[in-house]
Amino acid sequence: MVAVAVPVPALGVLGYRVPAGSAMPPKGARVRVPLGRRTVLGCVVGSHADLAPGAELKDIEELLDSDPFLPPAVVDLALWVGDYYASGPGDALAIAMPPAARRGRASSFRTVRVAEIPTESSRPVQPEDAGSADPAPRGRKQQEALALLRAHPGGFTLPELLKRGIGTGTLRSLEKLGLLRLRDEVVMRDPLAGDAEGEGPWAVGRRDRHGSLTSEQTMAFRRMEEVAATRSFRTILLHGVTGSGKTELYLRLAGLVTSTGRRVLVLTPEIALTPVLAGLFRDRFAGQVAIQHSGLSDGERHDQWHRIRRGEIAIVVGTRSAVFAPLEQIGLIIVDEEHDASYKQDDLPRYHGRDVAIVRARMENALVVLGSATPSLESAANARAGRYDLIKLTQRVHNRPLADVRIVDMRQEYAAHGPDLVFSRPLTEAIADRLDKREQTVVLLNRRGFATVIFCRQCGASIECPHCSVTLTYHRSARRLRCHYCNYAGAVPRKCGLCGGEYLEQSGFGTERLESDLHELFPNARLARVDRDTIRRRGAITEVLRGVANGAIDIVVGTQMIAKGHDFPAVTLVGVVSADVGLGLADFRAAERTFQLLTQVVGRAGRGHTPGEAIVQTLYPHHYSIRAAAAQEYEPFFEREMEFRTNLQYPPAVALINVVVKSRTLDGALADAHDLAKRIRHHGVHGKVLGPAPAPLSKIRDEHRAQIFLKGHQRKPMRAALRIALDERPEFKRRTIVDVDPVSVI
Repeated sequence: MVAVAVPVPALGVLGYRVPAGSAMPPKGARVRVPLGRRTVLGCVVGSHADLAPGAELKDIEELLDSDPFLPPAVVDLALWVGDYYASGPGDALAIAMPPAARRGRASSFRTVRVAEIPTESSRPVQPEDAGSADPAPRGRKQQEALALLRAHPGGFTLPELLKRGIGTGTLRSLEKLGLLRLRDEVVMRDPLAGDAEGEGPWAVGRRDRHGSLTSEQTMAFRRMEEVAATRSFRTILLHGVTGSGKTELYLRLAGLVTSTGRRVLVLTPEIALTPVLAGLFRDRFAGQVAIQHSGLSDGERHDQWHRIRRGEIAIVVGTRSAVFAPLEQIGLIIVDEEHDASYKQDDLPRYHGRDVAIVRARMENALVVLGSATPSLESAANARAGRYDLIKLTQRVHNRPLADVRIVDMRQEYAAHGPDLVFSRPLTEAIADRLDKREQTVVLLNRRGFATVIFCRQCGASIECPHCSVTLTYHRSARRLRCHYCNYAGAVPRKCGLCGGEYLEQSGFGTERLESDLHELFPNARLARVDRDTIRRRGAITEVLRGVANGAIDIVVGTQMIAKGHDFPAVTLVGVVSADVGLGLADFRAAERTFQLLTQVVGRAGRGHTPGEAIVQTLYPHHYSIRAAAAQEYEPFFEREMEFRTNLQYPPAVALINVVVKSRTLDGALADAHDLAKRIRHHGVHGKVLGPAPAPLSKIRDEHRAQIFLKGHQRKPMRAALRIALDERPEFKRRTIVDVDPVSVI
């Protein structure tokens, strides 16, 4: 028998029989196996599987790999993910493979034909050569082709020769004469193509970082160097203020580890940040860096993955899925911006890239460094408890001061200038001042679109998504209303669908409105907007970042994408519009996310020679998260927020599992959730079972949602009770979301 994991949600490892006369497939090999009435692609994970009494084993239909396709260590990691996040191992194993491999397709390397002059030993003897002198080229084109190829021993590709006026007919004639050879050459699709000339995406904002370290950096590096030398598993939380030089420490530590023959995995939360970070590593470690993220084409991901698998790469930089990269002999894992919610996957398997990275480091006996200016409460609590080593960087490089922050009470601004005001007078004047000085400004609003609500002035009804319990956002450039949850889009109606009223008003605003208003206020300013609407096209974010880096853009408006990781020396002003936009969410992490976002974006100002300033507009100027972010002080926020989490029993004070049951009606969702909660309690959860209750977003994609919380200090018994309850009602499995350690409960 062989154990196989297949990509079916909540399905465990299955047992299959190896056909007589066939070799035993190795762990990590891909196989095709029957499952019900269909055939699916699975991965061999071992030789043991739990079988139901009386179950009959079926034969493996096809073995796709004679050698392990996935390294055994990656298989073990996927098995851990499937168990811990209660999702089954098959989905995690699928993420670990490049897209084509998940579908069982053969390797899809790209090849190109190359023409070259053959060596004497490789030149075939032609029948017409016998008893005669060597054949001679016939015609001017053949002579030109041979002269060109003799001058370039490495040969030319056929497309290159075609550009020079030499066609395939000429080349084939020369091949028949034995005067040249045509061969196929594998061409690696490089997502960082053009970087050698400084034109690729990673070249954005490149700066010389080979200078001397500050005293704080030196002490931090020595401590990390000592830990890395032990070649044992340790976790270090590198808590450094924005601009303190964490990236330079990453680079130097990677150099230390790779010099000993071990490899490095670097994780970053956003695709938009990957090219910059990958570029810094590639600049320092030429030819040794690969990248992995979902923004690559299938071909690029395939080629990068196989380079890693063949051991040609020393350093991998990527987003959360790169934690499954087939990298062996890992000595260091870096998780940059470890606090970022983007590390959490929002569909199966709902893993957290940071936490899986720590587990992988433990499996590999590697050092893992978690870097952040605003550590997650979980990581900070682990550091305080001694489970993580803590290293702090409290000063910016070159002793540059942190930005001076002003809080603007928008209640007073509205009272003075009316409720439709977007930019306060202090922020408007500060932007004008920066434009006069030819300095740059970043304006943040973590909400996209032009207007967040379209409502009827006659009856007050707002236009909602027909599939979700949210209002539609108006996008003026597309002239469409769009749902940001299911992506439904529709035209703006002429009349109210409820009362027929003809007066529809707009309320609320997003980044598109900010861009429009700034164009009116400052018509000569060069603006760019960075949000999901503007960076859909590949390379769009790179163009904006390059424009900021070379001074071609005066003002950047954007969502949280502009708040982290970017280093722009000419940005001296940061404006935050609606700093409290996230505080009203029914989520226990609302204050933490607000503090982190504000602290990060304020840190974009004053990273060059000119001191920076930040202006924060808010309706809640005395909220502790906004106050702490303005002061750029982490400890007061941590103390206040931990008090709140402990009193209300939320992570990290306790472990949490969020269970969402979906149905066609809300009554049906609540009834099923009541039944599931009752079964969970019966099986001994070793904690509290709260609910069910309607979820904050009670309907998404035409499915109504009821929510259950499992709270306790031990995740294992909670997961076990939940699994048993779902096994008793298997029809619930496909309609139930199980989110272990959620970063959001909306």
